[in-house]
Amino acid sequence: MTDVLRVDPANPDKELIARAAECLRAGGLVAFPTETVYGLGAHALDRRAIQRLFAAKERPAHDPLIVHIAAVDDMVPLVVEVPSAARELAARFWPGPLTMVLPRSSRVPDEITAGLATVAIRVPSHPIARALIAYAGLPVAAPSANLFSRPSPTRASHVLADLDGRIDIIIDGGPTDVGLESTVIDLSVNPPTVLRPGAVDIEALRDVLPDVTSRHTASSDTIAMRSPGLLRKHYSPRTPVVLYEGDREAALRSMKHEAQQRVDRGELVAALLFADDVSELRSSPVRIVDLGREDDPAAVASRLYAALRECDDLSANIILVRNITTAHPLSGAIQDRLRRASLTPDT
Repeated sequence: MTDVLRVDPANPDKELIARAAECLRAGGLVAFPTETVYGLGAHALDRRAIQRLFAAKERPAHDPLIVHIAAVDDMVPLVVEVPSAARELAARFWPGPLTMVLPRSSRVPDEITAGLATVAIRVPSHPIARALIAYAGLPVAAPSANLFSRPSPTRASHVLADLDGRIDIIIDGGPTDVGLESTVIDLSVNPPTVLRPGAVDIEALRDVLPDVTSRHTASSDTIAMRSPGLLRKHYSPRTPVVLYEGDREAALRSMKHEAQQRVDRGELVAALLFADDVSELRSSPVRIVDLGREDDPAAVASRLYAALRECDDLSANIILVRNITTAHPLSGAIQDRLRRASLTPDT
């Protein structure tokens, strides 16, 4: 059985944190909240612990892990060097939802990096994550605490649903804040390249490094990747998702038409809707899950994965959703996650 430790994020209980930290030092697996999503932690330099982590998540070996540390200087043993660009970004965005990819040192196990010459590192800002890493006194590898390819967990109950009996401890610190995984920037290439969008958008990064660019293509599903979250299909519920892009009115018309056709065939349809759109489909014979207001992308991001899991619980045949169109630093990350979770409308 997996032990669940309830910890107040405003005042983390030292005894409970110390218990979880000792579990990590002994090679155990501990799920804990970060400001982005819940992570599944393991001693980053312990090969057997990392192998346990991959097995628990059913994660393929070509998908690398992010190493979480307590402070920027803790990078030094893990990388070939800490370039000035990394220190400049750290001064601006750490602790926080930014991951940097750098050439790794020989201390970092191949299992962490999918055998590549780079390692992904970040300093989380959540008080429970920071306390756990500090008490453990070691770097903590921590992908999202879910079964591979499922929506990431933003509550302890999501972790328990996926990993109960597979891991040792879950620290329940309540819902996460951001709700989407960290931005990943590759500093091992020139120019620096955003591999995965997140809460730190590219314009904010360009305020520090003006030449930052972004990667627009998905990775192969079978070769080693430089960052987590690059698979073509990822963050996806068990129920197929059809995503509608572009103009709101046109997308809603297409959704209503698709919903009616599927209902006429006897299917159960779930519609994942922005609050502004609920009235458009309320009269339709579909099950509605509210995603929040489109003009509040921060709230949408924090709710997205929980809403996808709610849709799954309806046991519908299909989930219909349109992509966010609001201009906001988080909109690109929301669009990315919905595209990776979905099928195209003509599938």
